[in-house]
Amino acid sequence: MGKQLDRKKSRNSRQYGDAEIIEFKGTKFQNDRVLPPIKALNSTQAHYLAALRSSRQVVVLGPAGTGKTWIAATHAADLYRAGRIEKIILTRPNVPCGRSLGFFPGSLQEKFAPWAVPIAEAIKERIGGGVFDIALKRGEIEMVPFEVMRGRSWKNAFILLDEAQNTSIVEIKTFLTRVGENCISVVNGDVSQCDIHGASGLGRMIELIREHELPVPVIEFALDDIVRSGLCAMWARAFEGEPAQA
Repeated sequence: MGKQLDRKKSRNSRQYGDAEIIEFKGTKFQNDRVLPPIKALNSTQAHYLAALRSSRQVVVLGPAGTGKTWIAATHAADLYRAGRIEKIILTRPNVPCGRSLGFFPGSLQEKFAPWAVPIAEAIKERIGGGVFDIALKRGEIEMVPFEVMRGRSWKNAFILLDEAQNTSIVEIKTFLTRVGENCISVVNGDVSQCDIHGASGLGRMIELIREHELPVPVIEFALDDIVRSGLCAMWARAFEGEPAQA
């Protein structure tokens, strides 16, 4: 029995002096717990997941609490785990939804990081904090402010533009023309929560999709699709002037 173990051990290891190096087999995620597939909680989420799996670009619209950002970020994490993409790119226009807290300290990436927290947390939950930190250091997960987007291009990546309703027409054009080969991109927003003056880039993108019949699915969530909590749905309905559901 001992000799069999020794032979098996020798096939998977090498000896360097007193140190034994065991060869790594499989992927860096092979020994992780098996994660359940993303489960749709309603028909609109099911359409959204189907669009993500079959289209290179998806526009997703609707109120807060419908899972728009979480599903995109979790799907991106699963593609990264499976080795189907090399990078995850996160971006959003730097427009606060309320009064500013002033200038954040640190580098451009550090200033941008607070805006990307909801997306980053969803990815970290899926791939693990340690792997997330390593991927961030290697540039395999990248948070890209709009200020440095011009001149950039990406390939073999999942690209998520969040809060797209706050882009100008020039900004949305800049974003859409950065997407290279073998990319999946998601443009996520809620046109009813636009915080900028002037025309929304997201609104113009949707107009162009419909005018030219472009092959880009537009998934629209409604108040009935809110899954975050009953309180979230209640307040979203109240602000829209709709009665609360019994």
